[in-house]
Amino acid sequence: MKENREDEALKRIFEGTSAHTGREFFRQLVKNLALALDTDGAWVTEYLREKRRLRALAFWINRDFVDHYEYDITGTPCEPVINEKCLVHYPEKIIEIFPNDPDLKQYHAVSYMGIPFTDTEGEILGHLAVMDSKPLPGDAKKEAVFKIFASRASAELQRIRAEEDIREREEKLAGLIGNAMDCIIELDRSLNVTGCNRAVEKTFGCTMNELTGQNIGEFLTNQSCEKLEKLLDGMSNGSGEKRGFWIPGGLKAISAGDAVFQAEATLSQFEIRGERYFTLILRDINERLEADRKINSLSAQAEYLKEEVKSIHNFDHIVGVSDALKNVLKQTEQVTATDTTVLILGETGTGKELFARSIHNLSNRKNKPLIKVNCAAIPASLIESEFFGHEKGAFTGATQRREGRFALADKGTLFLDEVGELPLDLQAKLLRVLQEGEFEPVGSQQTRRIDVRIIAATNRDLEDEVKEGKFRQDLYYRLNVFPITLPPLRERDEDIIILAETFLDKYMRQIGKAGLQLSQENRARLRSYHWPGNIRELENIIERAVITSAGPSLNLDLSLPYPEKHEKPLVTERTGLDHEFHVFTSEELNNMERKNIIRALESTGWKVAGKNGAASLLGLPPSTLSSKIKTLKIQKPH
Repeated sequence: MKENREDEALKRIFEGTSAHTGREFFRQLVKNLALALDTDGAWVTEYLREKRRLRALAFWINRDFVDHYEYDITGTPCEPVINEKCLVHYPEKIIEIFPNDPDLKQYHAVSYMGIPFTDTEGEILGHLAVMDSKPLPGDAKKEAVFKIFASRASAELQRIRAEEDIREREEKLAGLIGNAMDCIIELDRSLNVTGCNRAVEKTFGCTMNELTGQNIGEFLTNQSCEKLEKLLDGMSNGSGEKRGFWIPGGLKAISAGDAVFQAEATLSQFEIRGERYFTLILRDINERLEADRKINSLSAQAEYLKEEVKSIHNFDHIVGVSDALKNVLKQTEQVTATDTTVLILGETGTGKELFARSIHNLSNRKNKPLIKVNCAAIPASLIESEFFGHEKGAFTGATQRREGRFALADKGTLFLDEVGELPLDLQAKLLRVLQEGEFEPVGSQQTRRIDVRIIAATNRDLEDEVKEGKFRQDLYYRLNVFPITLPPLRERDEDIIILAETFLDKYMRQIGKAGLQLSQENRARLRSYHWPGNIRELENIIERAVITSAGPSLNLDLSLPYPEKHEKPLVTERTGLDHEFHVFTSEELNNMERKNIIRALESTGWKVAGKNGAASLLGLPPSTLSSKIKTLKIQKPH
């Protein structure tokens, strides 16, 4: 009779749980287990190893379920179950054995039985337990039933966890494929699209649903479609060992609006229930090429700007109060807010680059770069590459692709310094860029469009150059839209001392000297000098004087020549100063300049150009100094 009751209990538990899986299985298990064993409560848990806690998957007590039940195993009858990994049975006096377990007192527990369940590697997954308010004598048949359902609970918990792992992996895989930037397209043997990811919407201009079911051939050029079919035939007829490969040369695909683009491509195959499918992955390389171009352009721009920062040595602001300067500043202010081409004219050393920077910095393009090209400093063989850039292998020495100055100045300003030095053949190409806003890099057939404002500068008389056939008339008119002529320093008498004091302060701080001042004699000498090198020459003279002066007055003797003692001034005037200043004839000024150039040549061993040459010492371009040497008939002594 007892055996029949136990068999009936076992049957009841089986029938109560057989129709359920997952969380509902655990609820039915503990409910039917408690009813079959005639206990007040039963529960099944999962073990949280790091916390040493048990969390109920289902808890049945006093004919009702308790949700969200979790507890620390320390000091509970469940602790030896977990620690010893075996069935534990306390038939009575459970509260006396575990006095610190509050739940036992709450439910008036007397007896307890629990059994752990493990995974295939023997690690504890959780446990199954019953509790009653009356004694629970030992019974081998009940313990056997208990072990059976502990195993069943273990299997179900492992199944749930495996299912959750699979679901998580599927979600990750779906996210990985769905968010990939490359187009991932699944094809059957007939080239019909059986699935795709979200990237196709951007690349092909159609939705995923619109592409699915279509033949991929409709989105490829005829040549690429034939190429893909041959590759599929080769894979289908092969041994199947080669599961995937890069497609040499890629494929040409067609997006919305019949736009053809080149795509890198890979092809692979897989089987599901004996049916063969193919995965085609496409990447639009136009975006990558454009990104590479932008990166290269920004890198080249950054390198150029680094060099520009190193080369800037002029004062930060335009200094002066003369009327001649004020007129130029007024013209500059009028043209800054426009994109008009500006031609800055003036002798060497008058600050043409400084005015070009001011025009750019006050314009709407100030947040874009000002790119400078010194047309006189670039060899004729390389100047076209400097202007327009070149492709790798375009000429001997072109080991990599390079952006030209026009591309670097896109949306910004291009400053063509010494534009009068451009060769005639390049003048024609420059004219085309100015007229049409496009060019081709050296060695390339691809036309580039740019938006560049031009500021040009020269110390030459371009009208005379045009008459002599050295400068194109059409280019001259294209550049001469808004001419600004900078006055030479000799026409800015009020500014000479202001500039000198500015440079004096600058180089005292830079060199680390203090207390030097312009004496009245210094001021008179500076104002009486003709300044053939203009502001650049004044700056160089002050810098040299600061270096050689011991103070307190600035020593100009080694920098600025005295007039010969026998020379008499054409005019002698009294001023508010303690000394006279002299105005010299042009012949006297030429003699002074000649002697100053000879002194510079002698100090450099008659070296004109290059580092430590006389041109650098005088602050003059080598071409200008060579012209002066010829004009003044200066010859190196034998």
